[in-house]
Amino acid sequence: MRAARIHAALFASVLAGGFSVPALAQSPYDGLWNVKIMTKTGSCDAVAQYPLTVTDGKISAPGSEVSGHVGHQGNVKVSIRGAYANGQLSGNAGSGKWNGASGGIPCSGRWEASRQ
Repeated sequence: MRAARIHAALFASVLAGGFSVPALAQSPYDGLWNVKIMTKTGSCDAVAQYPLTVTDGKISAPGSEVSGHVGHQGNVKVSIRGAYANGQLSGNAGSGKWNGASGGIPCSGRWEASRQ
């Protein structure tokens, strides 16, 4: 269960940029995204999927505390509760790497996102 919460917290914000950008009237990445995460090492869930919404470059997800932005060029860099992710969005897709921990045991892997 803890691994699922870590995945939810991390990937509910995976599209959130770890840098500060001004609010945009509309971001080229606005819309509904499906994020799939794959664990390559560690005891986190092997695969999980989460729906995310980007509005004016800001990230939100149902039932999750999410804050951050997608950079105007699609750069993704996230830090939340000791978990980190980075990568790139381009058009209607994106991917990157993540790492964190579940029960104190390190986990890492890749993420992929597609706009719905």
